[in-house]
Amino acid sequence: MLFLSDFLQLTILLVYQLKSMLKKLDWYIIGKFLSTFFFTVLIFSMVSLIIDFSEKIERFIESDISKMEITFEYFPTFLLFILGFLWPMLTLISVIFFTSRMANNSEIISILNSGVSFRRLLRPYLVTAGFLTLLYVVGLHYVIPYANNHRTELERTYFGKNKDEGRTANVHMFVAPNTKVFMTHFSKRDSSARNFRIESFEDSELRKLTKARSAKFIPATDSTGAFWRLSSYEVRTFNGLEESLEIGGGHKLDTVLNLFPEDFVDYKEQQSAMSTPELLAHIRKQRERGAGNIRKYEVEMARRTAEPFTLIILVLIGVSVAGRKTRGGMGVQLAIGMFIGALFVFLSRFASTISVSANLPVYLGMWMPNIIFFAAAMYFVSKAQR
Repeated sequence: MLFLSDFLQLTILLVYQLKSMLKKLDWYIIGKFLSTFFFTVLIFSMVSLIIDFSEKIERFIESDISKMEITFEYFPTFLLFILGFLWPMLTLISVIFFTSRMANNSEIISILNSGVSFRRLLRPYLVTAGFLTLLYVVGLHYVIPYANNHRTELERTYFGKNKDEGRTANVHMFVAPNTKVFMTHFSKRDSSARNFRIESFEDSELRKLTKARSAKFIPATDSTGAFWRLSSYEVRTFNGLEESLEIGGGHKLDTVLNLFPEDFVDYKEQQSAMSTPELLAHIRKQRERGAGNIRKYEVEMARRTAEPFTLIILVLIGVSVAGRKTRGGMGVQLAIGMFIGALFVFLSRFASTISVSANLPVYLGMWMPNIIFFAAAMYFVSKAQR
């Protein structure tokens, strides 16, 4: 909530500052940009909903999902997901569409002949791109993850998709940098484990080994916190060549561990259903535990940081490409825009895959498409200024 209030205050401040900077020409281009963009969003939204509905109509009929859930829960969240995926591409298509129309109507030539430089012409484009970027930032960090979480829950409940892939057999898991837990089986139904073992290390040497035939997670109550209850346990303590043994027999041992039932849950796209505060908390928790399986979460965080800047880069490319009158007309320029947008989507997905699987630094991998497209944008802008 603090972030959203700061965002609103910053937006109001920027609006007041821009009022004194922008002229009639700027407002004219901004109006065309925004109206074309939201019209493009409307068209793509309708097409996406029709395609998705035609693909899932049998599932809707066969499952127990209600019409209200389909209309007011599934489709709105699906729409947010698909628009978040296509937002940069829709921005590029909008820029090329209305700018090419202005060029074909000789409006761009008239503006430049009146003494307005190409750099000055870019001002309203960049202002609008900044506004759409701010919307995209809020969407990526908060709105779209919430929608993804709700949509995937509906799919798991009614369609059996995106099932839990968390391991339950022969599980090794760090609960702290020097503490490791092992169990031969974990039951998600009652949060119990068999052949439970806790290994504590110091200076890379085993100092304490706790074994239990079974263990059960006890949730927190008003009077106590959450803990694990070990049954038929034994505790071995090592100090050099000395060893001590404690056998519990029929007694039970309660121990607090940084281990919870949700740690055994792992959905395929779980990271995309977490808001940024949840994502950062999860990454921090896994790092404190010494876990090494946080790569996909770091990639998702880097993606949310890198992708918003792509809008500004694509706007620069779009204006440079569409600002000239060509023989092929608007169709050729739109085709170029679609190709560039598709290339960006491909490079972005490719960068995500490479960053997850390779040893490439996460932020370098996710910023690579921006670096490539920024170089292309500078080339197109330099050509357009001649």
